[in-house]
Amino acid sequence: MDIQLTYHRRHTTTTKVGNLEIGSEHPVRIQTMANTSTNDIEGSVAQAKRCIAAGTELLRFTTQGMREVESLAQIREALCGLVQSGSELCRVVPLVADVHFQSDVADAAAKVVEKVRINPGNYIDPARKFKQIDYTDDEYQTELERLRARFVQLLNICKEHKTALRIGVNHGSLSDRIMSRYGDTPEGMVESCMEFLRVAVAEDFKDIVLSIKASNTRVMVTTVRLLVWQMAEEGMAFPLHLGVTEAGEGEDGRVKSAVGIGALLADGIGDTIRVSLSEAPEKELPVAKALVDYFADSQSVRYAATTQVKIEDKTVCFSNADTDWQQFQLHAAAECGRLLWDYNCTELVLNNDHFAAEDLVRLSKDILQAARVRMYKTEYISCPGCGRTLFDLEQTIVQVKAATAHLQGLKIGIMGCVVNGPGEMADADYGYVGAGRGKVSLYKGKECVLKNIPQEEAVAQLLALIEADKQ
Repeated sequence: MDIQLTYHRRHTTTTKVGNLEIGSEHPVRIQTMANTSTNDIEGSVAQAKRCIAAGTELLRFTTQGMREVESLAQIREALCGLVQSGSELCRVVPLVADVHFQSDVADAAAKVVEKVRINPGNYIDPARKFKQIDYTDDEYQTELERLRARFVQLLNICKEHKTALRIGVNHGSLSDRIMSRYGDTPEGMVESCMEFLRVAVAEDFKDIVLSIKASNTRVMVTTVRLLVWQMAEEGMAFPLHLGVTEAGEGEDGRVKSAVGIGALLADGIGDTIRVSLSEAPEKELPVAKALVDYFADSQSVRYAATTQVKIEDKTVCFSNADTDWQQFQLHAAAECGRLLWDYNCTELVLNNDHFAAEDLVRLSKDILQAARVRMYKTEYISCPGCGRTLFDLEQTIVQVKAATAHLQGLKIGIMGCVVNGPGEMADADYGYVGAGRGKVSLYKGKECVLKNIPQEEAVAQLLALIEADKQ
């Protein structure tokens, strides 16, 4: 069976973030997130300049408390000053405050930056206990009413200051209330998002971007598709931000991101994207741009003369004429992940005369693993780092990989902090999570089994924990 690669962009409403317009017929925007301490004004401005030079159209900063809100105001002032002085920085991009657990911080940040990201899983609901908690109908409704009353306060501030909102749900960070009714499921993730969206619509607040992310590409794609359907059922079509959270680094991180983001862009879904790599944020942007450019050219048949796709006996056969290996990686991953799922395929064959057969076989296995069709090697779920990270994330990943790369099929999470770490690495068998400066906690699933151990001992203790469980 020959597959014709035809794509058409689905149009949504338009959201304004400062002077930037997202959605509708506007281009898919690319963005990243700083990994400096937000309170390091000089370092944050320097990194912002590098990210702007690399093409970011929005830039997010972790915003743990009121001190970080004040720092964001100083970063914004410094960036504006650089532009006004005629420096090499030719534009100021909208800044986004990333807020967890602190609704009052979201209020304050909405007065300072162009956009605030909140997480429905921890905006007003009690902190996650990862325990089964039963809510009666009355208790559930009471919590919903409390959510509405508090969220309306933020919406009113955003209206006054013309600040946009991102309602960002992450797999593994759902509230205990949502978990009690839906479990950690795509349906629960969608409902968590829709609760907030319904309040915003009732309050006639429209400058909203939605995101639903997971490190498991299959969960991420399934859930975003479900969200699009649910919005349509309720007469909504808000812009969507796409990303595979905790994608990792290197080729694995790029392939996994392309599989998840590409599947949705191929559906015509997506108005802004971030490729979340455990690397410097400016390195994410060329990957994001390559994906956007690939699908921007795809309003009709995609590369009809140079790309062929066939499906035979549950096998996807993908051929194209790319001459650049990194470009071929992204294009193959972006196309093939969704084909494996949507046509219920279990094998992948890649063809390209410019590359060695062994490299094509290796890439096909990487795509199959990224799509969660088959596991060939250790899977790493590592966050991209942010201002909350209290250790050298990139060096730690190198150390953990060196110690565990032989553990085929095992999933290991490497997370910079405890804010979302235990939840967002929910898909991992084991977890290495920053617990404080120089301290690490080790997890088995969602259970913390070793707390606050010295970082210099953590890799060895993680390996010992895994080896003990094998016996």
